[in-house]
Amino acid sequence: MKTLKQTILMLLCIITFTACKNENKEALTNSKSEKVTTPKEKSGQAFIKDDEGKPTVLHIAIGSKDHTTLVAAVQAAELENALVNAGPLMVFAPTNEAFAALPEGTVENLLKPENKDALANILKYHVTPGNYSKDFLKKFKKLGQANNGYVKVEVVDGEPLIGGAKIIASVPAGNGIVHVIDKVLLPPTE
Repeated sequence: MKTLKQTILMLLCIITFTACKNENKEALTNSKSEKVTTPKEKSGQAFIKDDEGKPTVLHIAIGSKDHTTLVAAVQAAELENALVNAGPLMVFAPTNEAFAALPEGTVENLLKPENKDALANILKYHVTPGNYSKDFLKKFKKLGQANNGYVKVEVVDGEPLIGGAKIIASVPAGNGIVHVIDKVLLPPTE
């Protein structure tokens, strides 16, 4: 009698264990198939809705009708999350007109997936750690950029020029400042 009870108890344990194992296998299979069939979702801080905080440098650009080309480039290079980090970040944001002044076909070529790294390098050349006003920038000779390069700062007629670009507006952000510029900054080629 005792061995019969032990045998039944053992069988119940095996059945329970097997059922749990199959259930886990099904859940794993279902979660794998969901990941395969769902389209790639963008994730990270850039895609969190925040109605209360001061807009980040990215959200300022997104909200500007004069920076649609810049926003398209940031999205093509998948740099959204980098522009919403705590910073402080100083972004030199070329206008749509500045991008239009590049040689014909340049922007379209850079937006191609195979040129993502080159585009990211150019965009990172527009970002400096810090949060400096236009007037404070006059104290610099060069700025270290996020692509590990340097951009020259000159003062001409009392105005700072960043890599030859004029600052036409400055907008404070929750994680730094956006300096709107009239020229696309191109990193030096080596």
